[in-house]
Amino acid sequence: MNKRDYYEVLGVSKSASQDEIKSAFRKLAKKYHPDVSKEPDAAEKFKEAQEAYAVLSDESKRKQYDQFGHAAFDNNGMGGGGFDFSGFDFSDIFGDLFGSGFGFGGGSRSSSQNRKAKGRDSVMRINLTFEEAVFGCKKTINLDVNEECDSCSGAGGHGEKTCPTCHGSGQVTSEQRTLLGTFMTRTTCSTCQGKGKIFESTCSKCRGTGRIRKNKDIEVKIPAGVDTGNQLRLAGKGEAGYNGGPNGDLYLEFNVKSHPLYERDDNDIYLTLPLTITEATLGCKKDIPTLYGNVKLVIPDGSQNGDKHRLKGKGVEDVQTGRKGDMYVLLKVIIPKKLSRDQKKLFEQLSKTDLEDSSEFKKYKDYL
Repeated sequence: MNKRDYYEVLGVSKSASQDEIKSAFRKLAKKYHPDVSKEPDAAEKFKEAQEAYAVLSDESKRKQYDQFGHAAFDNNGMGGGGFDFSGFDFSDIFGDLFGSGFGFGGGSRSSSQNRKAKGRDSVMRINLTFEEAVFGCKKTINLDVNEECDSCSGAGGHGEKTCPTCHGSGQVTSEQRTLLGTFMTRTTCSTCQGKGKIFESTCSKCRGTGRIRKNKDIEVKIPAGVDTGNQLRLAGKGEAGYNGGPNGDLYLEFNVKSHPLYERDDNDIYLTLPLTITEATLGCKKDIPTLYGNVKLVIPDGSQNGDKHRLKGKGVEDVQTGRKGDMYVLLKVIIPKKLSRDQKKLFEQLSKTDLEDSSEFKKYKDYL
């Protein structure tokens, strides 16, 4: 199914600030929240706005979206699946709009304590050689991540039972009598911290956190065509979720080392070709080292310093479309600093001939 552009959904420009994005979502949330809106398609529009806000309010996800569009949140950031915002916390927005006791579907703050929440995303920087970035490669990365405790299944304890203080509600109601009357106040249960349940014993392996630290190696396939600053999303390889929620994502951010010959500009490659004066003047054939092997390039006679020749399809493969860029060969005529006696004589003989027949020389002489 084709999704609308997230900026279009919120009605903001691509250069919008975080405050503008938040303000736009607040207006849409107030208009389309299923608990307050009577419009027939309110639920769908509200969900669409939620997804857009969850991405654009996160700088890392926004950068991914600006670069790859909706494909950034498919499997491995390159295809299939979709963006999961179930673990995103909208409570500050809804609290401001509808009051502190209001949540999605009319729930309360105590229910959010027990709600499944996605783990935090993390970023790892990966160094690549020029060739690894151009042709793609496989990398083994070592990670220290928090995973769900296998002893207590992420619960944090054993022998779960209903909290005797709040009887499972997660809140405690107290009555206060004053001269003006009786007031009822509701606060989060201090025994279970609003979860509505406690354990007979704390898990000794994770010490009640529900998560344990693990070190492991992961093999990752780097797609061809990535460049410095590009990110690759590894779904579910981030921090462990809360209350049984899904793991966060790991983003690999690439840093590509420079090449001794090539300069890269997006998907195009530039190569500076040194020529002698005679090669530029008389023309020649030169072997050009491209990314895909040597090719023969004909340099026409009378070539000038800075002339550019295009080798179509000899650039970098686009990471999304697979289409290759071009290679450009820039001519650089090298003036010799030292000459042998015979070479000097040849140049002296050449200097006695008229070489000033170009328009550049004529233009200069006209102003003398």
